[in-house]
Amino acid sequence: MKNPLSTRDVAIIGYAETRIVRRSNRSTYDFASEAMAKVLASTGVGIDEIDGMATLIPDSEAGNNFWSNYLGDHLGLTTRWTQSSDLGGASMAANVARAAAAIQSGQCEMVLSIAASTPSTIRTDNQRSYRSEFRNPTGIQGPPGAFGLLMHRYMHQYQLDFKALGKLAVAQRNGAVLNENAVDTLRKPMTVDDYLASRIVSTPLRLLDSVMPADGGNAILITSTERARKMKARHAVHPIAYEEVTNFNVRNPTPDITESGFTLAGPRALAKAGMSPADIRMFHPYDDFLVAVMLQLEHIGFCGRGEGSSYLLSTDISPTGKLPINTGGGQISCGQPGLAGGQLNLVEALRQMFGEAGERQVPKPETAMVTGIGVIPYVRNWGTSAVLILEKSW
Repeated sequence: MKNPLSTRDVAIIGYAETRIVRRSNRSTYDFASEAMAKVLASTGVGIDEIDGMATLIPDSEAGNNFWSNYLGDHLGLTTRWTQSSDLGGASMAANVARAAAAIQSGQCEMVLSIAASTPSTIRTDNQRSYRSEFRNPTGIQGPPGAFGLLMHRYMHQYQLDFKALGKLAVAQRNGAVLNENAVDTLRKPMTVDDYLASRIVSTPLRLLDSVMPADGGNAILITSTERARKMKARHAVHPIAYEEVTNFNVRNPTPDITESGFTLAGPRALAKAGMSPADIRMFHPYDDFLVAVMLQLEHIGFCGRGEGSSYLLSTDISPTGKLPINTGGGQISCGQPGLAGGQLNLVEALRQMFGEAGERQVPKPETAMVTGIGVIPYVRNWGTSAVLILEKSW
């Protein structure tokens, strides 16, 4: 299987993140500017060195067909290459691979991958989603309803132990308690009993299964490994494998909604990297709902189908454990800055690999897997499944 990233000639040399805030009353541009300023300051890169930009159209700018132009103009960037992806929460992992391809082909040399959104201040997207003529009359009313139905189907097929989801919720909350960028109201310890006692939002999905919309932004810098060495970058992490699947099972009129594109993307990415799940030191999955994390563990191959509950209960998923998961709290316990949340878990993986995670630092963070999830279509699982594997260089 061809893998252009196997040469390790592309490196991520910096990351930055704003604080995540509920109802900030700030603009998306404001958060993007803050994230860019922070990543430039931490790396010493000048704004005139950036000749590529990767982004997505955020929830707070839905319908803005010129978002890349407007954002670049606001940030003061003149670019040779620009990418704006529309894969929802999978966009920012996807943009790493697209930026790497652009760098390898000579289209640009230094890419700012930037995401920001303010969905708790202003939101213009339609969360009722695609094929609303079928979804709305049944009362699905957006992602919580869709994931409630998915959980029902899973429970019909397999055993779902809610204490396992509670353990995952507690592990992520423990990370948020130690994460100064997390939403203040979420930086409070919780127990499995707290999770089990939280109110039902869409049977059997609970409030503490779900993300909280918030405002924020994040950014990373991607360049060639050669340039990273020449500029004496303090740190470098290589993207060594990437796979995505969009519209999994699209031609099946009655698909199993508990099956996703991760069943293909996960094993393919691992094969490209020459790895097995046991070689992954940290797992930073997209986590709009806890059950999505559990399904990814099963579909990628960390455990078998229907074994997600037992795997979570038997595995140490803390920062010092066998498989640390979303060590900074993930979106569920940090707050989800809309679609910009798709890069939040990537930033945490880089923070760990740079050795800058403080009290939640993972020992020997040599490899990491980061994932992304796209839109929630009608009668199928999420629309895009993206898997990015990272390897620490220096």
